[in-house]
Amino acid sequence: MFNEFWGLGFALLNFTALLVMYRLFGRTGLFAWVAISTILANIQVTKTIEIIGLTATLGNSLYASTFLATDILNEKYGRKDAQKAVWLGFSSLVIMMIAMQFALQFQPAESDFAQGALATIFGLIPRIALGSMIAYIASQLLDVHIFTLLKKLFPKDSQFWIRNNGSTMISQLLDTLIFTVIAFYGTFPFNVWLQIFISTYILKFIVAALDTPFGYLAKKITPQEEKQVDKCLNSSPMQRQPELRK
Repeated sequence: MFNEFWGLGFALLNFTALLVMYRLFGRTGLFAWVAISTILANIQVTKTIEIIGLTATLGNSLYASTFLATDILNEKYGRKDAQKAVWLGFSSLVIMMIAMQFALQFQPAESDFAQGALATIFGLIPRIALGSMIAYIASQLLDVHIFTLLKKLFPKDSQFWIRNNGSTMISQLLDTLIFTVIAFYGTFPFNVWLQIFISTYILKFIVAALDTPFGYLAKKITPQEEKQVDKCLNSSPMQRQPELRK
């Protein structure tokens, strides 16, 4: 049960850190979170674990948090900012992949101890990154589109859970299918691949449900930078002019 409890704690930590980034840096913090999480999740995915009795890849909760970030952006700032975050995450992944492939080509010194470990992890990155990039773009853009559609159908604040869960759970199914086919199909026996696909989606499904309360918390948060802007506007001469007239 260690992995189950540790995984739950890690998911809650990810969502809490996301809200802290948003509270401190506003939408910029969410953009940064998408970029950081996309890179880290694609490193973590090289590790397989046993959880809830199934074989799964690591990085699911961290990657799933990017969907919460884009949903918050879509909810509070609109579709364009959500799409901007998607492309920012995609660009970060491409840069990481290219940079690390160049890094592996350098001849290590005799005293070096990291080349083997880096080659083990990042040597897998091209196939994993290809699967992730295709899955990421397809699923994230689908998520933004579905969220926008659901926002029109279910516009109330109390219906945010429908928008959040509906868009994420559908898009995560597409993401899981595309990624596991490109990254792992043929690498593992079919029964292991199928188990990874099922367990990965189940974990993403659970994480999508867990992130809903954090989405509601984000809706109530006013980032510090926005508070400062409001304060400046309220203290500007234009704002004080009616009071002076009195």
